[in-house]
Amino acid sequence: MSTQTADEADEFEFDESAVKRKRQLGKVFLGLCFAATMVGVVALIALLYDVVSEAWGWLTWEFLTYPPSQVVEHYNPANYGDLPTGPGGMYPMIVGSIYLIILTAIFTLFLGVGAAIYLEEYAPDSLLTRFIEANISNLAGVPSIVYGLLGLAVFVRAMQTGASLIAGALTLTLLILPIVIVQSQESLRAVPDSMRQASYGAGATKWQTIRNVVLPEAVPGIMTGIILSLSRAIGETAPILMVGAATTLFAPPSLTDPSGPFGAMPMQIFEWAKLPEENFQHVAAAGIVVLLTLLLLMNAVAIYIRNKYDPRG
Repeated sequence: MSTQTADEADEFEFDESAVKRKRQLGKVFLGLCFAATMVGVVALIALLYDVVSEAWGWLTWEFLTYPPSQVVEHYNPANYGDLPTGPGGMYPMIVGSIYLIILTAIFTLFLGVGAAIYLEEYAPDSLLTRFIEANISNLAGVPSIVYGLLGLAVFVRAMQTGASLIAGALTLTLLILPIVIVQSQESLRAVPDSMRQASYGAGATKWQTIRNVVLPEAVPGIMTGIILSLSRAIGETAPILMVGAATTLFAPPSLTDPSGPFGAMPMQIFEWAKLPEENFQHVAAAGIVVLLTLLLLMNAVAIYIRNKYDPRG
């Protein structure tokens, strides 16, 4: 008995050097995690500083409310009073981006959430369903230029929509649809199954259970996923370039006539950035600040919706 007690004491003998070594490893791990975090933070600060310093003095109210100009002096606030045609800006492109995102949001809401509800709530757990889900997840990693080529072949040429606002919105819908479906499925899956069973026990049908129990619980996650996906879509250039978005537009597109030509902020920024005049780099930076501001606003809305309607909050 005494021998067993001695062995147990040896087993739990305090080893100060081992504890010290583990604490040092913990500090090293903490340092690596902090460094990884700072890489993203420093990159974001450097990006914002560079863009804002380039755009300083060039971003004015007139820049937001006037059409673009081919003359760089028209963007300089010091020349505004001497311009018979008015200052240069990016108003048509701002309107075009907003209309593009509105239409994309409508298509994505119905197609993405509808597909997620079917796959998660109605589809049988079969090999075919798992095959479809796996392919949807893989589509989320396809380069955006491929969706642009698909939009050009299907919407612009096969459906004869031309280089129109509706073709751009449908192409962006294809781009973000896999992400929205996966995110919506995860949100629906997170709803406790006991809530569904309680609803069935009260006599509700499957449709009533989905409408009154499952969807209200999943809305914060679904809406957050949609808005973050739209934030990605609004900054994309390649897909709308392939379907024929205008690089410069002097009148905003019409939301009531989506078959007309359209432009978007990334296209105009790309056009300014490749011009040889040095001052156009300041104009492009001002456009980037507008685009980043819109992106940050959309992300803020997503965070607000998630926090406000999250039942765990």
